[in-house]
Amino acid sequence: MKYLILSAWLLVVMCEQWLEWLNLRHQRRQSVFVPPAFTKNFDTETVRQTLAYETDKKRLALVAQGFMAMLFAGFMFGGGISRYDGWTGSVTDSFILRGSLFFIGLTSAWLLLDLPFSWWRNFRIEARYGFNTMTMRLWLTDALKGMALSLLLYGLLAGGCLWLVQSRPDIWWLWVWSFVTLFGLLLMVIAPYLIEPLFFSFAPVQNPALEPRIRQLAEQAGMRAGRIFQVDASRRSRHGNAYFTGLGRQKRIILFDTLLAQMDDDQVLAVLAHEIGHWKHRHITRRLLGGALVSLGGLFLAWLLIRWGGLPALLGLEKASFPAQVVILSLLAGIASFFLAPVGSALSRRQEWQADRFACQLTGRPADLAEALVKLARENLAALHPHPLYVRLRFSHPPIVERVAALQKLARASAENRSTAKESVHD
Repeated sequence: MKYLILSAWLLVVMCEQWLEWLNLRHQRRQSVFVPPAFTKNFDTETVRQTLAYETDKKRLALVAQGFMAMLFAGFMFGGGISRYDGWTGSVTDSFILRGSLFFIGLTSAWLLLDLPFSWWRNFRIEARYGFNTMTMRLWLTDALKGMALSLLLYGLLAGGCLWLVQSRPDIWWLWVWSFVTLFGLLLMVIAPYLIEPLFFSFAPVQNPALEPRIRQLAEQAGMRAGRIFQVDASRRSRHGNAYFTGLGRQKRIILFDTLLAQMDDDQVLAVLAHEIGHWKHRHITRRLLGGALVSLGGLFLAWLLIRWGGLPALLGLEKASFPAQVVILSLLAGIASFFLAPVGSALSRRQEWQADRFACQLTGRPADLAEALVKLARENLAALHPHPLYVRLRFSHPPIVERVAALQKLARASAENRSTAKESVHD
């Protein structure tokens, strides 16, 4: 059984790498084609630059994935997990302390191993294409704060879950699910006030004409906009973005200063209208509920499998502690998720289409969102020609070219309707 699981895991890793190769080859073949809607912002050289940027990112990702896969294979299938499990057991007999040490140690190792790849990503690839604005000092500060925060939160989460497992062994899956769900919701509430300010500085929107238009747009959609901020994202990167934080009807609207510099007010409003569309269609709520249901089913299945007692034997182990069995379950879940992920991606793409359509209805100006997407694609060197299979299996958003084409079609239909209405009035 051990070698069957190893074969299945290796098959998933190879399929993931093959998909990346297939996508890059397809983009290379299409690199001379500039879609008509993009000709104002793209030329052939720009499309080739997007391909080069995409290639460099994917190559690094593949190297990182290959390196981590080798270490993971050695750990899971080469006896590493058994030795590590034995070491944590020799440190303490406490179920909670041993489990916490087990998980925090693995998390620390992963964060440290990822640091060289993060450095290369920022100071070689992002810098090469003019995106990185971070200093080495800021990168190190962010890395240290991120690691400390991750270990603190993960330690609290792991310790709480292990305490519940020890206290209620007969039904720990339900108690752990409740704790994890509430912990996640709590983080969503406190993150804008306690976590995000550790990395970014927030200030009122500097454009005095934009804030009242944003509030009017939100009120038109039935949303009560809370405070509206712009964030100093340009200290780290030239990539632009906008997002909402907060739960319920009260929302904080966050605009990257890079986005404000790249777009005019109408285009910024179009981007925000798209985000409002997600709120209006309750996409965030549905994703939270869907994730909660999946985690509930997963924890129940984990409870059954651990009670079964055969998990250690799947990897050829005579015995394994509770945390070691959780890691074995994560291996199995990773294999299964490769085949289930396309379903989630398809649902996400459907929601993006809905948000686009709502934005057009809310603003009445589909062309603004189309122009904003083209600018975002240009400023971020987004790939224009992903392989259809790659899109179906991996993309959470519809391809940018398809989105822009659909928006332009709506813009033409809107213009024709206005023209027809004017002719009717004159008649």
